[in-house]
Amino acid sequence: MADIRPYRSTPVFDQDTLPAALRARHDTKDGVWGLIRVIEGKLQLTYLDPPSDVVLTPDKPGLILPQQPHFVTPLGPMKMQVDFYDRQPPGG
Repeated sequence: MADIRPYRSTPVFDQDTLPAALRARHDTKDGVWGLIRVIEGKLQLTYLDPPSDVVLTPDKPGLILPQQPHFVTPLGPMKMQVDFYDRQPPGG
């Protein structure tokens, strides 16, 4: 099986530079998976359908399925980045 690599990644955001759009309800497009990687600190990922909260850390990334509504909330100082895939990424 070929390596599955992201086709695009966001810049690295911290608690101050994290865009308001990521802090509010949003989703990925059809056929797009997102993998939220925390580089430092902690980030709360809130899934809206079905409702649940997960705390992400450098050892625990968060998978976003295509068209899955969600938002994120920094839990103190943190750094994070989102990788986008056209199929489910490994470990997701």
